[in-house]
Amino acid sequence: MGTRSWQIHRFREREWSSEEDEVAIEYPLTVTVNGEEFATMVCTPMDKEEMVIGFLASEGLIRNVKEIKEMTIDEDRGFAYVETVKSLPQIQSGQKRWLGSCCGKSRAFYFQSDAATARTAMDESTFDPDVCYKLMEEFQSQAGMFQRTGGVHQAAIATEDGIVKAYADIGRHNALDKLYGFLLKENVSRKGKIILFTGRISSEVLLKISKMGFGVLLSKSAPTDLALQLADDLNITAVGFLRGERMNVYTHPRRIAAASGGGVTIE
Repeated sequence: MGTRSWQIHRFREREWSSEEDEVAIEYPLTVTVNGEEFATMVCTPMDKEEMVIGFLASEGLIRNVKEIKEMTIDEDRGFAYVETVKSLPQIQSGQKRWLGSCCGKSRAFYFQSDAATARTAMDESTFDPDVCYKLMEEFQSQAGMFQRTGGVHQAAIATEDGIVKAYADIGRHNALDKLYGFLLKENVSRKGKIILFTGRISSEVLLKISKMGFGVLLSKSAPTDLALQLADDLNITAVGFLRGERMNVYTHPRRIAAASGGGVTIE
């Protein structure tokens, strides 16, 4: 489980009460690659294998799960030991990173790595606005951990018919890495699918969507200017403030279009 109970004192309507509340667990996981410590991620201790796979792919260390020879996760010590099929010279730099759950500046940003792994979106599937509203409503209704704690982000992949898979984590990057790991493990096609996200669309988030190979990102939150510049360059449709039956389409609006028969049109 990614939560634990905590005894709290609640003040409501000028009265104190003693109650049990649920809080999100914060768990440090150190990733070692071929015997070298690579990064420590502060995360929710669920779906760790998917998160590590997605993180390594996002960092450009692997392209698919076949490049991982072995992975072992030591739950008690908080270590993930990864051995790759081929040696990775770039790991030998000895640079260690702490990737905090608070997002933003806590995560290192390497333009060289991003340039090597970011991809221009090729899928030209279009989604009816009503489909987008329906998917976000379903997405939020399934956000059980957020409803219980208010302290996690969610990321999901969906088709016009509904949510395929969703992950939650205290770090928005971790939630996306878990989703990326699932896609790689299950070899999921990106065509005709869409990403839903609860967090702010930053440049780092946008780059992750690019590396994952999707053309449409729906978020209930705001974007940054650099994220939108990247979305424009990488042919990604970035949608923010999707709440109720309204949304802002910031880039490549052609993919959000009412089809004659409704639903999604795949080209």
